[in-house]
Amino acid sequence: MKSNIIKIGMLCIILTFVSCEDYLDINKDPSFPQAADGFSVLPPLFSQMARGEVFDTRYVGQYIQNWNWITANNVWDQQGYAAGSDAAGEKWRQHYWAIGKNIDLIVDESTLQEKWDYVGVAKAIRAWSWQSSTDVYGEMILKQAWEPNRYVFDFDTQDLIYEEVKRLSDEALADLARTDGKSSEASLGRGDLVYKGKTAQWTKFVYGNLARNAHHISNKSTYNPDKVIEYVDKSFASNADNFSIPHAGTNSNDGNFYGATRNNLRSYRQSTYILSLLDGTIFNGVKDPRLPLMLSASPDGVYRGVEPNKGDTTNTLNKPTRIPLLWGVSPAVTTAASIPGKNIFKDNALHYLMTYFELQFMKAEAAFIKGDKATAFDAFKKGVIAHMDFTSVSTPDKDAYMVSAAVPQTADALTLSDIMLQKYIALWVHGALETWVDMRRYQYSPAVYKGFTLPSKLFADNSGKTVQRFRPRYNSEYVWNLESLRTFGGDLADYHTQELWFSKK
Repeated sequence: MKSNIIKIGMLCIILTFVSCEDYLDINKDPSFPQAADGFSVLPPLFSQMARGEVFDTRYVGQYIQNWNWITANNVWDQQGYAAGSDAAGEKWRQHYWAIGKNIDLIVDESTLQEKWDYVGVAKAIRAWSWQSSTDVYGEMILKQAWEPNRYVFDFDTQDLIYEEVKRLSDEALADLARTDGKSSEASLGRGDLVYKGKTAQWTKFVYGNLARNAHHISNKSTYNPDKVIEYVDKSFASNADNFSIPHAGTNSNDGNFYGATRNNLRSYRQSTYILSLLDGTIFNGVKDPRLPLMLSASPDGVYRGVEPNKGDTTNTLNKPTRIPLLWGVSPAVTTAASIPGKNIFKDNALHYLMTYFELQFMKAEAAFIKGDKATAFDAFKKGVIAHMDFTSVSTPDKDAYMVSAAVPQTADALTLSDIMLQKYIALWVHGALETWVDMRRYQYSPAVYKGFTLPSKLFADNSGKTVQRFRPRYNSEYVWNLESLRTFGGDLADYHTQELWFSKK
């Protein structure tokens, strides 16, 4: 983290709700509140949770070919990075600055008030932030994080961060379970835009994050599939439990990042790969009923996708308006503001950080690795059906697909590829960061991800290697903390190709 954030931002972090350290007390204004209740801090934290994911999903989405760039030879399409830029540094900013010390503020104030539900929620958010951030960056600053009066910060290894996720999660579960003090659904509900104060839902969210923590190390000898299954079973029971952040969608300030009004996706196009998974190319010629609900056809009615590095070679995807098909364009549309959007690309769409179907696919994979094909098959089918419900597939179409050649009909017929490809479809865009975890665990294997091919041309600094991580945020680490980065090779041009601890055997 850069030192000016520590000296200033980390001391007066809470957006408009400021609480400074004691050595700045001389500047206190008795007419201005010096502390904020949890209900006033939580809403902006939810906004930042979504922001960190969506900003960086733009680049991860290109790495994993959820979508690709409109023109040829884009560095992210090539699994590269933009040197000297904060691009792909939003999760870093989200974790250390936007969420950062705000968690301590909630914990400290709520502990004094004996609002243990707020304490539990704050710890759950920080545990989620550690997990989702280390999974894209690897080494991070753990032990010295948010320590005042520091100008440089030492990095810690990913295994320690994984342990911190478990420690915080256990504390969150204990706090959420407390019945003493002044916890109440009505009180927590004032600031809880996600679960409206229901601690049982937050408990499920914590178990979902623990499932990720336990499952991401599937390549290690310490991997315990039974623990993953246990956590999943204690987590979401249906799509009603999904962790989703709302958007009013009235303007660019309160609209969904992926919506047309914010206009952030003008240069992105749906990929050839996701199209191949839905149009029957990969799945035995079976056209997926989710195709028209997730993707959009060109104005001539033909579904098309873009390959990495190639761009929109025919310009077909741009005619007649040069507006991304992701928004659901019709030939009559002439401006982004007039686009109603579709699926997760509506201005007022919810943004999903964790879903029931993701967890079911996780359980299916864990059971498959264990050798329990019956459990794997049951969870697999639940995951596919839940995502079809999520995308509003009609019952007849859903039933027809589930008995088609695209879906294995017996537990013995189920393959690892079946599980991972259906999970890829289900997490398309909104779950891109989790998909990237999966693809790195299997090193982008075409045996698992059938039909997936690496870009024809990789970024020059890759030296022929695949991308494995984001580089830390440029304007904090490379500008202010470079010496610490050099201790483990974080300054090297190919640092982004170094495998993370979680995926190593």
